[in-house]
Order: sequence, then structure tokens, then C-alpha cells
Amino acid sequence: MEIQSLGHVVIRVKDLQKAETFYKDVLGLHVCAHYREDGMNMAFFSLGNHHDFAISESKELGSESSSGLDHVAFKIGNSFDDLLEAKETMEKHGLEMLAVDHNVTQSIYISDPDGNGIELYVDVSNSWQEHPELVASAQPLEL
Repeated sequence: MEIQSLGHVVIRVKDLQKAETFYKDVLGLHVCAHYREDGMNMAFFSLGNHHDFAISESKELGSESSSGLDHVAFKIGNSFDDLLEAKETMEKHGLEMLAVDHNVTQSIYISDPDGNGIELYVDVSNSWQEHPELVASAQPLEL
């Protein structure tokens, strides 16, 4: 497995609407999709990729853990085989994993030794170019 590039960063925010307005209106980021299911409330931003940055509203409003890093994503390839290789590497290191199919990407989620979220993903579809809202999809992935 080889990291090819930094894919995106997701941070937790206390107020999604307020944060989205800041990133959109103040910093000029383009909103490409929203995800509002399963108790999650997210906004995705694009700088030319399917998504480069996202914000996720925390349910722990007012607590110290309610804002900050959710996860950092690293692109590791463009094929399912690349993801399977990453899975084998993570298994060798005894890491727990969650596999998710995001339609445009397929991902493995792990945590670093300090509990920081890491996503390892492969690009599998350019469907986001015509339908940017697809970046907000998520289904379980069988590996």
C-alpha cells in the first residue's frame, strides 16, 4: 500500500449552518453536497475534486469534543485491489476497520494510536462530475 495524496479533511463543528456559511461566504468554498441521514448532518465542499473538505455537525454541542478533527483521508489508488491490499496491511497491524462504499470512492476507516480518524480510499467513479451530490452517499462495503 502506498499513500498517493491527501484526499480530504473532515472537521466537527457545533453549528453546521453557521460553519457552512463561513466556509462558503467568507472563504469562498463551493458546496457540492449535503448528507443528512442516520443522525449525521454534513456539508461537503469541492475545490475541483469530488470533495476536498467537509464539515460534520457534532451532537455533543457545547462540550470540548464537539469541534475539531473528525478524520483525514488519504488516497491510496484507483482500484478495489488497492483497497484489498490496504485491508491486508491493516489486518497485519491488528487494526479495526470499517469499510464503506461512498459511490465515488470506496474506503477503509481506521484510527491512529491516539484515536484520530484516518480514511484510506480509492477513487472508483467519476459520477460526481455530473452528480456532485453523490459524494454524500454511504453504504456498507464487503471486503
